[in-house]
Amino acid sequence: MQTRWAGCGTALVTPFTASGDVDEAAVRRLARRQIDGGVHFLVPCGTTGESPTLSHAEKLRVVELVVEEANGAVPVLAGAGGYDTRAAVDLVRDLTRAGATGILSVTPYYNKPTPEGLCRHYGAIADASDLPIVLYNVPGRTACNIAPATLLRLAEIANVVGVKEASGDLGQICEICRTVPDDFCVLSGDDAFTLAVMALGGTGVISVTSNEAPDAMAALVDQAAAGDFTAARATHERLLPLMQVNFVESNPIPVKAAMAELGLLDLHYRLPMAPPAPPARARIAEVLAATGLSRADRSPARQASPA
Repeated sequence: MQTRWAGCGTALVTPFTASGDVDEAAVRRLARRQIDGGVHFLVPCGTTGESPTLSHAEKLRVVELVVEEANGAVPVLAGAGGYDTRAAVDLVRDLTRAGATGILSVTPYYNKPTPEGLCRHYGAIADASDLPIVLYNVPGRTACNIAPATLLRLAEIANVVGVKEASGDLGQICEICRTVPDDFCVLSGDDAFTLAVMALGGTGVISVTSNEAPDAMAALVDQAAAGDFTAARATHERLLPLMQVNFVESNPIPVKAAMAELGLLDLHYRLPMAPPAPPARARIAEVLAATGLSRADRSPARQASPA
């Protein structure tokens, strides 16, 4: 890969114990499975990791565990964002000390800042650390969109190096890929858009689906990066039902249910997340079977993925 934030990065789930604590052993085990599966970087404490329900101390601990398990084998892009700029700055400073390789920072949600507010917010975060910053644009969750013109302003900040684009607006993504600097990373924030984004010049994906099938999602991105779009289309078509079922209910409800079905974690959420309804859970099981994923043991050894 030509740039650090390229390839398949896994938006890691956060496993919990029955008592509601972070399951530290499972954090390590799942991170190891991703590394052994060939993903290119790890992304703890994002949306898929139920980050709004994690305390500051828990976020630091999860990132520490992932950094320790990675041990330099792959970069760690740690989630640190939110609607309070001062709190985000404090977290970025602590994550820098915890050994994160970079920061993924979601736009302020609920506040609905103006473009000027976004630029000042991210300027403060960038000033807090020398780490590379990847912006996270997911207006369906935050009610805040980073328009292409605003993104160009943000790209002028020296350590703002990329964007995870989850707007769902392919026209916007086309404009971003056309106008950003050549060394600016554009990562798909939607698994189903990975192939399209890479065809447009994007550098990869921050993936939910790679939690379940790291080998296959890494292969999809590798195939697209190599220009083998025939193979990439075949991999995309095989994984598309899994990509879709992961959003049959709000993320990360389905992916954690799928991972429990595969024997990878014990199924616990933090409210307001709750287990999927029976029809959704049945559909998840059907898709896993059709995709060729099978129940695994709890060892950190490499797990099977679709052929």
